[in-house]
Amino acid sequence: MPVLLIIDMQVGMTWPRSGARNNPQAEAGIAQLLSRWRQAGAPVVHVRHMSRTPGSVFWPGQPGAEFQPALAPRDGEHVVEKNVPDAFTHTGLERWLHARGHGELVIVGVSTNNSVEATARSAGNLGFHTHVVADACFAFDKTDLRGIHHAAEEVHQMALANLHGEYATVIDAAAAAALLAAR
Repeated sequence: MPVLLIIDMQVGMTWPRSGARNNPQAEAGIAQLLSRWRQAGAPVVHVRHMSRTPGSVFWPGQPGAEFQPALAPRDGEHVVEKNVPDAFTHTGLERWLHARGHGELVIVGVSTNNSVEATARSAGNLGFHTHVVADACFAFDKTDLRGIHHAAEEVHQMALANLHGEYATVIDAAAAAALLAAR
């Protein structure tokens, strides 16, 4: 059964200081997938970024580091705390998945070009059958090293293009629900 891996859906991501973003419906899509996974009794892993940078919205003990209430873990759902974008680095996630025989991941969350992309790259490199749900992820506007501004949707699409076919298969929420239903 595929594992739903929910990345960095923390309160701080909802604050204006995070910047302009795309996919305003992403949280609703994540909540729907989470509900389906729970109804099926399928495995869910919640990933939370705990920053090492004082003043970060994800600094431990601050409200921004908490899970968004609608997407908060329930008893029995695994929680991974990370300090870098990749949810596999120094977290024990790979060991936890292998110990339970989980080889397929469905990744949702934020941000597409940062923690989602880093985690999906590692998952693919580690041999997990990895899916990234495009309409259940989002990105923020970004300025490149030349000083050119890129809208969040462009950043999102480029990150998905980087992943698709190489590290993961990019799908939509309907296809993710179908993956679960097929098991």
